[in-house]
Amino acid sequence: MRLRAGLRVLRRTATEVQVGTDARWAVRLPDLTRAEADLLLAVDPRTELTGLDSVAAGVGVDPDRVRDIVRTLTAAGLTEDLPRRPLLRGPAAVDADVWSLLRPDGDGPGLVRGRADRVVGVLGLGPTGLGIAVGLAAAGVGTVLVDDGRPVRSTDVGVCGYRWSDVGSVRDQVAARLVRDVAPHVSTVSDRRPDAVVLVEDRVADPLRSPVLVAGSTAHLSVVVREADVVVGPFVVPGAGPCLRCLDLQRADADPAWPALGDQLRADPVAPGEPGVVAAVCAGIGTAAVLAHLDREPGLAPGATFEVGLPDAVPRRRTWAVHPECGCTALPASLVRSQGRVTAR
Repeated sequence: MRLRAGLRVLRRTATEVQVGTDARWAVRLPDLTRAEADLLLAVDPRTELTGLDSVAAGVGVDPDRVRDIVRTLTAAGLTEDLPRRPLLRGPAAVDADVWSLLRPDGDGPGLVRGRADRVVGVLGLGPTGLGIAVGLAAAGVGTVLVDDGRPVRSTDVGVCGYRWSDVGSVRDQVAARLVRDVAPHVSTVSDRRPDAVVLVEDRVADPLRSPVLVAGSTAHLSVVVREADVVVGPFVVPGAGPCLRCLDLQRADADPAWPALGDQLRADPVAPGEPGVVAAVCAGIGTAAVLAHLDREPGLAPGATFEVGLPDAVPRRRTWAVHPECGCTALPASLVRSQGRVTAR
């Protein structure tokens, strides 16, 4: 039995210590003797707590008192009793440490290792799309499919990964290299249907894609780079909330001219730019939404979108409902199972 990964024991006073700093789980241990406080300050997540009582007497601490303290920490959910496994390396190890604190079973490494069997497609590789692809690879997703045959522009260069030397190269080729740079074991090729797809589109989402993805029972995240902001969401889980066509129908209800405007926006050959700070924020939101789905943890709520723009780049949430004329939540189960397939290279 050990402290959960990432926890530290801190001294508050000579006779009081605190385990952890996050208000969701931090515990104070008051009324200690100086010897008890000193003994606990030597504890870290590598310390075997079940053997702590055996060293207590040697430093002037009652072993029974140590066992009581360990029981207190266990009752507070700050310990784990999992078999030791090979340590994760790289950025995914940080995810594992944090999830060790968040999960009731403390098995953050197990959650992160489970991502190695997952496949995610990212279609559209401007700065935001590239940031999501790299973020997924860094978090331990085993296969990240990237698809965008357009060239890297000088305006794409920045915080999400593209460099000046990449300008003019094909986006998906550069993206494949970059995801392997941060996660050497990641694959960018697979014949499996993706567990999730990220659609990064310019100016407006294509509502014709949604019925295909919904019919194929493929979860998908919409990201739209608009004139002066970026919209992340909704994350569509077929049958569990509004799809992209639902949003399009609602916009048409609010503005009868929307279908004509949408057609013109989709036909515009010039893609809008993505300010680096906005792309970085949106890449983080998008990556987290996909990981939550893969991990089967609470994530982006059905119908939720986040609009991110300058000057503050603070996400502004909106919630959309299923449109009664869409029918995306009423597809027969046999159709959902048998139709549709999304691939990316």
